[in-house]
Amino acid sequence: MAQHNGARTGQDPRGAPAEEARLLARVALGDARAFDALFRRYRPRLRRYLGAHMRRPDLVDEIVNDTMLVVWRRARAFDITTRVSTWIIGIAARTGLKAAARANRHVAADASEAADAEESPEHAASRGERRRRLRAAIASLGPEHRAVLELAYFQGLSCREAAVVLRCPVDTVKTRMFHARRRLRTLLPDLEENAA
Repeated sequence: MAQHNGARTGQDPRGAPAEEARLLARVALGDARAFDALFRRYRPRLRRYLGAHMRRPDLVDEIVNDTMLVVWRRARAFDITTRVSTWIIGIAARTGLKAAARANRHVAADASEAADAEESPEHAASRGERRRRLRAAIASLGPEHRAVLELAYFQGLSCREAAVVLRCPVDTVKTRMFHARRRLRTLLPDLEENAA
C-alpha cells in the first residue's frame, strides 16, 4: 500500500520521484551503489537536455559528469521540498552555462588573436577601447540585467531557455532584456552609432 502513496500526492504513479529521493538520500550518506543507480537513471536524460540546449555537443558528456559530481558532493544540501529532477537539471543548466562560457572565451580569444594579427594598431586600439567600455557598461548593470545579457548574447540562449535557468517567467526575462538594452544605449550612444 505504501507504494501507491505517490499517486495520491500527484507524483508519478510508478514512484519515480519517491525512488529518486530515496536514492539521493542514500547518496548523501556516501552510498556509491545508490549514486551509480542515480547516474544511470539521469545520464540519458541529462544528455538529451544538454544536447538540446548546448551549441557545443562535444561538451555534453563532460557536463553530465561534472553535474553528477556536484550531485555526489552536494547531496546532503538537497532541499527535500523540491523534486530531485528539478534540482539535478538545475545543476546541469548552471554547469552547462559555465562550460559554454569557458569554451566561448577560448574561441573568442583565438579569434581575437587572429584578427589582431591582421589589423592595424590604430584599429586594434579602437576596438580594444570599445570592448573595455562595453564590459564596464555591462558591469554597471544590476545582476538580473547582467544575467539576461550573459545568457542571451554570450551563451546564445533563447528567452525561454534563459527563463528556465533563471527560474522566472519568460516575460520577466524579456522585460529585463528591454531595460538592460535601454540602459546600455544610454551609457554607450556612440557605440550604437558606430555599429549602424
